[in-house]
Amino acid sequence: MNRALYAAATGMAAQQQTLDTVADNLANADVAGFKRATATFAALGDGLGTAPAGLLRSFEQGKLEKSGGPCDLAIEGAGFFRVERDGATAYTRAGAFSRAADGSLRDAEGWRLHGIRIPADAVALDVRPNGTVVARLPGNASRTLGRIELAQFDAPERLQPLGSALFAATPLAGKPRMVAPGGPHGPALAFGALEHANVSIYASMIEILTAQRAYEANAKAVQASDEMLRIANNLHRG
Repeated sequence: MNRALYAAATGMAAQQQTLDTVADNLANADVAGFKRATATFAALGDGLGTAPAGLLRSFEQGKLEKSGGPCDLAIEGAGFFRVERDGATAYTRAGAFSRAADGSLRDAEGWRLHGIRIPADAVALDVRPNGTVVARLPGNASRTLGRIELAQFDAPERLQPLGSALFAATPLAGKPRMVAPGGPHGPALAFGALEHANVSIYASMIEILTAQRAYEANAKAVQASDEMLRIANNLHRG
């Protein structure tokens, strides 16, 4: 195969993957706890073009905003909520939890926040920045239920996505370290708030325009290479 044709074709494929990735980021821009991804590529030897090298996810802090949810939680700083379902463990920064019938805090997909169970007679909940969970009981009484710990990883970008804002641990990410929030240099919890996706609409639009122009340039290179091959074949036949 013509080397220039092949290199340009791989360039087109790379820009298409970039466009697909940016489109997925935009589709999840309103999902709490979502982290944007960037398509990465590796150069092929001898100038043969590029090859996909996977997605690199950015865990840059998203904006925190008051949500009014009675059990909503957001993380300010590094870390993940540890959640469980059907014997499986996963990690997320999406803290839109609600109180389930069994007293656990669960998200919309049924994942349960690890380590916390609310008593049946609790009338309200309070979570302090250091993760301490306090149940408000009838008669102005209260009861401390425990403390939410957060999981941290040496390489969070190596976690395996399980959905829009849910991740599984992998050997490349490292073993999860459970840390207590509220320290002088550590993460803290914000109660009654959610973390916005770290997707910038304006930056994403610029990425789309750049990728489209690069795709068009590679498409023209494919056409030029194809035309050169056609001329060469005609000369050979002549």
